Amino acid sequence: MDTGTGRRPAVLSAKGVAQLLEREFPQMLFPGSGTMIEDAWQGGCRVRRAFSDKLLRPGGTISGPTMMGLTDFAMYVAILASIGPVPLAVTTNLNINFLRKPAQRDLIAEVKLIKLGKRLAVGEVEIYCEGEDEMVAHATATYSIPPPDGRARG
Repeated sequence: MDTGTGRRPAVLSAKGVAQLLEREFPQMLFPGSGTMIEDAWQGGCRVRRAFSDKLLRPGGTISGPTMMGLTDFAMYVAILASIGPVPLAVTTNLNINFLRKPAQRDLIAEVKLIKLGKRLAVGEVEIYCEGEDEMVAHATATYSIPPPDGRARG
């Protein structure tokens, strides 16, 4: 346990998750994607999505699909960090509340896994704009984890 944060070490480090995803899910994590795994621990992670004008929708706000994609990706990272290389884990539910217009800055998603069972993982995701204290979105998501005999090893 890290005495400073109270967090337990991840089964798969942030670097380990990134290497797995570069191999198994390169359409999401690749050089120039703007997505970075900043930290990962048992039961959670922090992921950044770099700001780009390409993420804006009319009205100059970062689009909802961008925040939903970040939410889904961050949940996947938290699960992989917590259970190891199980790339066949899939989203079964995602619910998001957009709380305020995000600034034109990097988005930071922080995940806390609420339940991590043998077959399901449920998590909460808070999204902030870099340098701001108030959330711009809050989400909950559920992932299905395949049984051990149905897992492809990464």
